[in-house]
Amino acid sequence: MVDRPDLGAESSAVQLHLRIVQGVIGRMADSSRSCKVWCAALVSAVLVLVARTDGDHHALIALIPALALAILDARYLALERKFRDAYDGFVQRLHGGALGPSELYVVDPPLPIGVRRLAQTVTSFSVWLFHGPLVVLIFAAWLLLWLLD
Repeated sequence: MVDRPDLGAESSAVQLHLRIVQGVIGRMADSSRSCKVWCAALVSAVLVLVARTDGDHHALIALIPALALAILDARYLALERKFRDAYDGFVQRLHGGALGPSELYVVDPPLPIGVRRLAQTVTSFSVWLFHGPLVVLIFAAWLLLWLLD
């Protein structure tokens, strides 16, 4: 008979598992931040090129990276939330004494995200606080270029 390892809060295996999941959550947050950085860079580059070439109607091309990266940012946020939920569930099972050894070191991606969850994160404050004003800025630049032409 195999002895059940100690799966208490002080167990090094449990603590390592929690650090692994925290690392995944951190990478999701970092990827979300990278989406914002790339979005700002690409939209700025497109708008500068459009302003220099007098192609006011091309300013709306900047919407492509803005919307695509907003969706990707929302996907990373949805994954981060699902991993946080998995982390919380693990901790609840740990404290409830229902944690099994087979749950250690298993960090499955919580897929699929689902259309509803993605829609919730696309419309969340953390996504639109950045991407919303950027989309408004694109339309303002397009309007300004059109009026100056």
